[in-house]
Amino acid sequence: MDEGLRAYMLKVYNYMASGILLTGLISLIFFKLSVVTDANGSITALTSLGNTIFLSGFKWIVMLAPLGVVFYMSARINKMTASTAQTTFWVFASLMGLSLSSIFLVYTGASITRVFFITSITFGAMSLYGYTTKRDLTKLGSFLMMGLIGIIVASVVNMFLKSSMMDFVISILGVLIFVGLTAYDTQKIKNMYVSSDTGELMGKKAVMGALTLYLDFINLFIMLLRLFGQRR
Repeated sequence: MDEGLRAYMLKVYNYMASGILLTGLISLIFFKLSVVTDANGSITALTSLGNTIFLSGFKWIVMLAPLGVVFYMSARINKMTASTAQTTFWVFASLMGLSLSSIFLVYTGASITRVFFITSITFGAMSLYGYTTKRDLTKLGSFLMMGLIGIIVASVVNMFLKSSMMDFVISILGVLIFVGLTAYDTQKIKNMYVSSDTGELMGKKAVMGALTLYLDFINLFIMLLRLFGQRR
């Protein structure tokens, strides 16, 4: 195995894993600060912070801010330094933590932990497949992107319809799409490696690769949580 490629992919996975860890810590911290619990750990009320994050108009900023950072990074990455790209990625992961803190209001901690491990195993297996397979997965890209756009549109529509059956179908399709994207994106990131790249360019590629795989992981986690999470 090319040692340069190995070091590059390790950097991608390290950034991604660190981002997920940061997101998890931030989400748990904000959840703890947002609720009042009784002796049994049951939620009895929201604090003023909780009301601001989860119930006020500010919740839309919390939800949309991470998306804004993704668009910003994608548009500005060529003009960023590697260190700026890293910092922006950590900001994004932190904002995602704030955005995802609401899942603790909906699902039990035990089921969130269980689904996280299921996601980790599934993601790891598909990423390994994408890294090692000799099959060219390029042709899957357009199909998967069409599917992704489809579930985004369907999710927006279902915000108004509030159909449990439609939500179930979206979640099933979402799992299939993000499982496929994990393998596809891993191979794509691997193929982006060029041994003659400068350290600066390699660093930016690693950050963007980490962002891509992070999004695959988080979205797969959310879809699986919608299917298998135990509601409070």
